[in-house]
Amino acid sequence: MDDAVVLRSSGPVAYVTLHNPRSRNALTWHMYDQLASSCAAINDDPEIRVVVVRGAAGTFAAGTDIRQFVDFSSGEDGVAYERQVAEVMAAMDALRVPAVAVVEGFAVGAGLAIAVHCDLVVATPDAVFGAPVARTLGNCLPPQLVARLYATCGRARTLEMLLTARTIGADEAHDAGIVHAVVEPQALEMHLKSLVDDVVRCAPLTLAAIKEIDRRLARNDAVAADDLFRLCYGSADFREGVSAFLGKRSPIWTGR
Repeated sequence: MDDAVVLRSSGPVAYVTLHNPRSRNALTWHMYDQLASSCAAINDDPEIRVVVVRGAAGTFAAGTDIRQFVDFSSGEDGVAYERQVAEVMAAMDALRVPAVAVVEGFAVGAGLAIAVHCDLVVATPDAVFGAPVARTLGNCLPPQLVARLYATCGRARTLEMLLTARTIGADEAHDAGIVHAVVEPQALEMHLKSLVDDVVRCAPLTLAAIKEIDRRLARNDAVAADDLFRLCYGSADFREGVSAFLGKRSPIWTGR
């Protein structure tokens, strides 16, 4: 199967690989389901002390696979999709062990969401972060992702990035607080091993407690956004965005 989320473990380390190389590891519905299942399996395995999340074939994840949107016919499809993504991100948030994202290449849209739901992010200099939906598809972003970006980057930087549909490189993402370390490709595996070893040496219950404290500090009342999902996903502009993306042309926005 081309599109898959592959889970394997080696001793105390779980490895989650996003695999859809024909679409730069963009996530399909099947992959979202497998990512949630992988999180549940990790939580059920008491031997796991840390999880490493990365993409196949030299890139992280370029959002959601756009072909999944072709059959959307109304805003309700967008609501259902965003609820599914929210459930998957909640599963990542509920991981009892630290999660390390290894970002090479694109981490945009859903890829950005997955990266910022990890506790530590290591990136190579070619990494690209962002959620340029205002320029590409004309859909919407979940409030939970925007809130997490606020907490990480600050409101001003987040809004500038989202309202201009700008992506940022690894160094700017490091300055913004998204990335823990920028590492050259030839040193990546050694750096990752050292980081993972440092986590594994720590007391598991202490790490679990720190993660729970982080969750409690970050938790806000759920923000209702179904009306905004309907507005964007039910629009002619969204259908134009999907068509233009798949047709490799620039979209023509009408505001309808």
